[in-house]
Amino acid sequence: MNGKTAIITGSTSGIGLAIARQLASQGCRIVINGLGPEEEIEALRRQVADEYQIDVLYSKADMSRPDQIAAMVATAADTFGSVDILVNNAGVQHVAPIDDFPPEKWDAIIAINLSAVFHTIRTALPHMKAAKWGRIINIASAHGLVASPYKSAYVAAKHGILGLTKTVALEVAEQGITCNAICPGYVKTPMVEGQIADQAKSRGISTEAVVRDVLLAAQPTKEFVKLDQISKLTAFLAGDAAASITGTAIPIDGGWTAQ
Repeated sequence: MNGKTAIITGSTSGIGLAIARQLASQGCRIVINGLGPEEEIEALRRQVADEYQIDVLYSKADMSRPDQIAAMVATAADTFGSVDILVNNAGVQHVAPIDDFPPEKWDAIIAINLSAVFHTIRTALPHMKAAKWGRIINIASAHGLVASPYKSAYVAAKHGILGLTKTVALEVAEQGITCNAICPGYVKTPMVEGQIADQAKSRGISTEAVVRDVLLAAQPTKEFVKLDQISKLTAFLAGDAAASITGTAIPIDGGWTAQ
């Protein structure tokens, strides 16, 4: 993938950072995006660039702002000359019964988890079409395939991502561009750590009970999915070997959605 440019949203920690590192290790120029103290992000940017000897650009684009998303994509294209790989990973979560679910939390989750995916794809596709090559990989969730209580906005957004993935794949199937979704089960990321605490509060149980009886109860392996497993699957989908894989939703969930 030497010389390819990859934008990974929500990539200053967790799954997104693991994907950024994996693509960097294969020679991609990287655009990282996400939240955090500026000095820490700059140190991370330099570390990835130095470790893999590639160019790394940081964008602080707010994924709830279409204008900032468009500016991020334009900056990537202007800086590196192309936008070849787009990984939509940014996401937020809130856990509550639907009748207690704050409307502002619903709006934020739909904006960042779903609408942002539309806006990144909309602005990246012209660059991919011009090159007659592109890879769009949407990090959805097992919750794009099945539901869980207390996660109405998240489940709705992730189901929406799968529909969007299929539509985009069909529209660009003859143009050298693929669009796929990865559906992870539970991964021990900072967001999931927050979910554990929220679920404990909502259900009135301990955090240990949430992990044992709520989260990993859904995964027959009884293990969290590992970051490198997701990042390596992403890199495969971004490569030439996956040119005929498009419009798919690939679970990586320890058997959760096989039940």
